[in-house]
Amino acid sequence: MTAVPTAADIDMAAERIAEAVSITPIELSPRLSALTGAQVYLKREDLTRVRSFKLRGAYNAMAQLDDGERAAGVVTASAGNHAQGVAYACRTMRIEGRIYVPARTPKQKRDRIQVHGGGFVELIAVGDTFDAAAAAAADDAQRTGATMIPPFDDVRTAAGQGTIAREIVEQLPGDLDVLVVPVGGGGLIAGIASYLRERSPHTAIVGVEPRGAASMTAALVAGGPVTLPEVEPFVDGAAVKRIGDVPYAVVSQLGAEVVSHSSLPLVANLRAEGLGHAPFGMTQVDEGAVCTSMLDLYQNEGIIAEPAGALAVAALEGLSIEPGATVVCLVSGGNNDVSRYGEIIERSLVHRGLKHYFLVNFPQEPGALRRFLDEVLGPDDDITLFEYVKRNNRETGAALVGIELGAAEDLSALLHRMDASPIEASRLEPGSPAYRYLT
Repeated sequence: MTAVPTAADIDMAAERIAEAVSITPIELSPRLSALTGAQVYLKREDLTRVRSFKLRGAYNAMAQLDDGERAAGVVTASAGNHAQGVAYACRTMRIEGRIYVPARTPKQKRDRIQVHGGGFVELIAVGDTFDAAAAAAADDAQRTGATMIPPFDDVRTAAGQGTIAREIVEQLPGDLDVLVVPVGGGGLIAGIASYLRERSPHTAIVGVEPRGAASMTAALVAGGPVTLPEVEPFVDGAAVKRIGDVPYAVVSQLGAEVVSHSSLPLVANLRAEGLGHAPFGMTQVDEGAVCTSMLDLYQNEGIIAEPAGALAVAALEGLSIEPGATVVCLVSGGNNDVSRYGEIIERSLVHRGLKHYFLVNFPQEPGALRRFLDEVLGPDDDITLFEYVKRNNRETGAALVGIELGAAEDLSALLHRMDASPIEASRLEPGSPAYRYLT
């Protein structure tokens, strides 16, 4: 039977990591509270020394190494944040380490790994996914005898992450009714759920995965961990093809169910009604919704959240939450590369129904574009992309046209005007092969 962390393990982890991990603040969000009718707090794990919760698990695991293991060095794989935690622990404990990351890991994260590790870590980029990096790290550990520091599939790592739940319970002035937690490899939800089910059983737990990398959901449906054939890499901190055995054991043993937003019954007064353990649900959100939440957090709360760091907030709007309930959303990390904001804005616009792409077959004659502008575009519509190459031996020529609407509900009128126009146009549907190539 797979070992799982206990609340006692998490209490000891809190003492072990206290020298390296300061207690992160918990802040009331007036905007999100007004949106939901609940009292919504944000747990700011983006404010740790490495800008994510991953320092907790990495430090807790490495603090338990014996002298022989320290001398042999450590090795790990990470999408970026766990690597920073390991790098920081390597430098502070003076342990040599090798860190494998996917080649797609944002430059900002790779640079921070080097800064935190100083001269104690070697950074190796390999493959396109976390799973490829993990395979390379496992091979390294087997060849060299270095100690593997798993990013999520380890009781020590999960116990370190669980210290977040311990802090939240102590920080809140009253009971914690709902905790919304991002899920990638599963170490975070494993530690948090283990602690809450022992120490705060009335707290409802919501695990949130990106729709394009829902490996915990797949495991719960299949009855055990399965390897996804592919994942959408945008939410890089949670883009894991296979959930860990330890996280799956915790989540399945505690009765988590796969749910849609609208069907998740989050009842705030379970303890008063004597109904026992509160619900534990796993749900998913679209990557575009994550981008919208990233922008909202930045523009309203001044929080720079990476994609995985905004997962919990992205799920909040669709959840069924009792008015007045105390809800905490975990902002799990803030290691976002500013060069990604163009893509973030684009994905948010598409998600909100404001950005659309079309192939327009223009007659190759003077005035064709002017007719399109006059007859098809609405007063609040704007062309944001126009790619066209004239072919002298053809009567018509296709152009790729990106249109940003003033309001999402303006789309039907735009499509109606396109149908009425003699200029042929076809919409590129999100998710289609042509659209994926475009974006």
